[in-house]
This record gives sequence, structure tokens and C-alpha cells, in this order.
Amino acid sequence: MIRKAEADGGEASGSGPPPAGADGEESAAAAAAAVGDLVAALSRRRVYREVTLALRSGLRDAQADFSFLRTRGLRRLLKFLRSSAAAAASDESLRLFRHSQSLPDLQVIPVLFQNTLHPRKENPDVTLNHIFGVEPVKITSPPTDSEVALALRVLEGCCLLHSGSAALAYKYKAVKVLVNILSNRGIPEQEACLDALIALMLESSSNQMDFAECHGVEKIAELIKDEQADEILRLKCGEFLLLLIGNLNGKENSPLANIQEDIRRLLGEKCASLIWAASQFGSTLDAEQRQTALRIQARRVVESLELS
Repeated sequence: MIRKAEADGGEASGSGPPPAGADGEESAAAAAAAVGDLVAALSRRRVYREVTLALRSGLRDAQADFSFLRTRGLRRLLKFLRSSAAAAASDESLRLFRHSQSLPDLQVIPVLFQNTLHPRKENPDVTLNHIFGVEPVKITSPPTDSEVALALRVLEGCCLLHSGSAALAYKYKAVKVLVNILSNRGIPEQEACLDALIALMLESSSNQMDFAECHGVEKIAELIKDEQADEILRLKCGEFLLLLIGNLNGKENSPLANIQEDIRRLLGEKCASLIWAASQFGSTLDAEQRQTALRIQARRVVESLELS
């Protein structure tokens, strides 16, 4: 009996489940892949919520009747754009922003022009009929200088991150609006305006054509030649010309293909040659080195005008 039990026990102990083989490994890999897909999907949904929340909250305030609310909304939009640019971090965030600009409810460009950058109509005169009427008259505060400067920075960011924004801005006569701002606003707005103009014209021949029709180069030349103007603004104009010429280099079909001749006519042979030569270098430098080199060359441009 004991021997039989031992024999039975031996048989039982030897008949356990087979060790995990290839099928078990495949199942574990499939489960891990499913978990990874789920985590990635949840991460995308989180980024989507963050992008849409940032855009909706910023756009809501940017369309308000009062300047202080619009300014708050523009600051939110600018913060979001800067974080998206810094985070090429999150390619997903940048991709979602670009996609969002095809959705009318989330488009930034129309809000900028309809509420801040386009010249506003004067508020209607308030009469006794308005006071005692059923519907109150709508009063909208005009954009302040800081609001305009912020809107221009947001415009610049949108165009740099999403080329379609420059095409959309063309529908609002963006270049003409900005050249007008350049002629009539203060120094902070003018500086932001120059940066936004470059962003608008980088990849848009339509905006370049508008710039030519608005005699934009003549306006820049007028500012940079004015020795009574703010030095920082004159240096910014020098940077603008260097960036513009550098971007147009080799693009024979551009509406601004003859801009070098215009600069020679407006600023003289020496300054035009300096701008052309300086714009040919710097492509191998990193971003910080390029910015430093750009400032140095812009100062040389301004100094060449003062010595001529």
C-alpha cells in the first residue's frame, strides 16, 4: 500500500503543467503592447485637453469688450505658443495646435485682427434714446499699446509654428495693417511689428507682394535713417533687412526679388553691399550665436549710415 501510494504520488508529482513556451512569451508581449497603446492614447487625450483648454480660455478673453480682459487672453495665448515652441518637447502638442488652426472655433488669427489689430470704429454717441431704450448701447474699449504689442507677438508665434496662419492672415490684409502700425504706434509695438512682418513673409509670396505694394522697404529705410529715432528701433530695422535679404537669397521668383536694388537706392551702395554680404553667413551657427551675429551686423549697418 505504501509502495503504491508512493508510486501514485510520484506519478502525480511528475504530471504538472508544462513550462511556459513561445505561446506564453507572445501573450506577454501582446499584453505589454496593449498597455503601451493605452498609455499613449491616454497621453494624447491629456495633451488634446490641455491644448484646447489653453486656446479656448485665451480666445474667450481675447474677444472681450474690455482691453484688460483681451490683454489677459493674449498673454495666455502667448504663453501657450512659447511653451509649444520650447517643447518641440511635445511634438504632439505642436501637431495638435497646427490641426486646431483648421477649426474655426479655435483659430487665433481672426480673433487678433477682429478685436485688436484692425482699426476700430469709434464708439457710438450715447443719447437719451440709448439711456431710456430697451437695449443698452455696446461700449468697447480701444486696444492699448501693450495689447497691440502682445497681439503682434501672438501673430508672430502663430506664423512661425504654423505656416497656414500666414496664409490666413493674408485674408485680413495683415501686411497692410502692420505697415500702418509701424507708421503710427510707439516703439514696443514697432519692434513687435518688425518681428511679425518677418514671420508673415517667410513662406508667403502673397504677403511679400503686399509688402512691396505697401512700399514697406521705404518705411523701414525711413526709420533706420532717422538719427533722432530710438537706437534700439533702428537696430531692429537693421536686423529686419538682414533677415529679409537672407531669406530671399536665391529666390528669383519672389515678389521681392529686386529688393536689393531698392535698398541700394534708399540707403546707398555701401550700406546695401554690407547688408547683402552680412546676410550670406551664419547658417552653420546655433540659434544663440546667430542672434548675437545678427545684432553685431545690424549695428554695423546703422553705423555705416551714420558715417556716409
